[in-house]
Amino acid sequence: MVPDKLLVALSGASGAALACCFLAAAVALRWSGRRTARCAAARARQRQQAALESMDKATQRFRLQNPDLDSEALLALPLPQLVQKLHSRELSPEAVLFTYVGKAWEVNKGTNCVTTYLADCETQLSQAPRQGLLYGVPVSLKECFSYKGQDSTLGLSLNEGVPAECDSVVVQVLKLQGAVPFVHTNVPQSMFSYDCSNPLFGQSTNPWKSSKSPGGSSGGEGALIGAGGSPLGLGTDIGGSIRFPASFCGICGLKPTGNRLSKIGLKSCVNGQVAVKVSVGPMARDVESLALCLRALLCEDMFRLDPTVPPLPFKEEVYTSSGPLRVGYYETDNYTMPTPAMKRALLETKQSLEAAGHTLVPFRPSNIPYALETLSTGGLFSDGGNAFLQNFKGDFVDPCLGNLILILKLPRWLKGLLAFLLKPLLPRLAAFLSNMKSRSAGELWELQHEIKVYRNSVIAQWRALDLDVLLTPMLGPAMDLNIPGKATGAVSYTMLYNCLDFPAGVVPVTMVTVEDEAQMEHYRGYFGDIWDKVLQKAMKKSVGLPVAVQCVALPWQEELCLRFMREVERLMTPEKRPF
Repeated sequence: MVPDKLLVALSGASGAALACCFLAAAVALRWSGRRTARCAAARARQRQQAALESMDKATQRFRLQNPDLDSEALLALPLPQLVQKLHSRELSPEAVLFTYVGKAWEVNKGTNCVTTYLADCETQLSQAPRQGLLYGVPVSLKECFSYKGQDSTLGLSLNEGVPAECDSVVVQVLKLQGAVPFVHTNVPQSMFSYDCSNPLFGQSTNPWKSSKSPGGSSGGEGALIGAGGSPLGLGTDIGGSIRFPASFCGICGLKPTGNRLSKIGLKSCVNGQVAVKVSVGPMARDVESLALCLRALLCEDMFRLDPTVPPLPFKEEVYTSSGPLRVGYYETDNYTMPTPAMKRALLETKQSLEAAGHTLVPFRPSNIPYALETLSTGGLFSDGGNAFLQNFKGDFVDPCLGNLILILKLPRWLKGLLAFLLKPLLPRLAAFLSNMKSRSAGELWELQHEIKVYRNSVIAQWRALDLDVLLTPMLGPAMDLNIPGKATGAVSYTMLYNCLDFPAGVVPVTMVTVEDEAQMEHYRGYFGDIWDKVLQKAMKKSVGLPVAVQCVALPWQEELCLRFMREVERLMTPEKRPF
């Protein structure tokens, strides 16, 4: 009897009121749960603003004291010439630092690429060893590089207000080589995106066009260097995170073999994942600057501070060699259809290399879909994404991540069911989804074995053709903002070489033409799925944007990769945009 009366009561106005109360309580709980994230974002923005104000004040103070300094001429110097003038004392480290601090401040106004000013750079000037290869050179750092006293948030609220206790090893080595780290730059939330936005510091934009992404996850570096606000930067790469920003922003970048440079002190949102290797690498306006950075880092100091890094100094004789190369190449990976500009860039580079006396040989690594869908995706998410998701508890999810968080939260059985149902219509999405399921330890060991077998098979194919290096397309031009997270398949040209752990670099070779833009109207992709459709829309209105190619070598052959990149740059250097 009582339950009947209760049901009658709940069916009326009182029931509606009770439902509203429950809804209000749920909203209040959700709001209070996000309060920590909101406060973290507010503090991060305040610190960012204070840092930018410090940069402006330092610059204005220096300019008042040095009114005759020709800042434009200084900023126009290629890094090797800048280093030469610093060593000869023709330029002072103070003049170089504060000129770049001022330029970075200006660049940030249009791109939102700087997260903090490493203010102790001003005192670091007096401590920089004059004999260092990078004496007096300002260096920008991707935010994930630990710097004593500074946060490395990765755009996640749980990392805000947790300053590093010491510098990462590569930062220590930079300082020992006389370099002056001066800013941290922005990243996408968690760094699992090739866009560049997060709830703490907001969206970074492309210096060539503000409606376009600078790429990611080293997107702040790409934007800052591409706009002339830093002569040299350090990024990281686990799926293209150095190469996408280099391509989108018209600069050069190198992803070395995974363990060529130290990763001690590198902040990550997932620890212990070793199936797909992350790399630390340089980003700069030209190839010679990349070589200078690698030459400086591959020193006894790094080998002493991190004995797990192979003690392989920079091989000068390989980098400076000038003999003809035997170059493999492919026009497409048959997974992501190259845009008209990508295809033209590849073919024009091939023709220029042949005209210069190099031998070009068709070669495409076998079974690329398997490497991407099974090996790479399976390796990155062997725990079903559980460790990754822990970073987002009580936090906002940035739009740049697309549907990644939603997908990872699905139970294992549902991922499998959806993959089965989607396979006939959307085979690529189904394959990625299927390989995001959690694995047992035995299954993970088997996967890691399969990666090793695949790597050896590609090396055998490479050796059979007696290749020195490989030329491939590089995704470009820059996509619209917030689109990369909706076009996961387009990582195919870069992710392959993380799976293989081959060194790979990017060199800009041309710009999008009116003809490229017109041909983009007919772009359909190979699968006609959502990733292909998103890609087609995201690369419109791109006339004048930079387009690059990718240069690849076998493991531990960074010097040969750079030598090839330098040759491509010499033959193909496009007109530089005067920022």
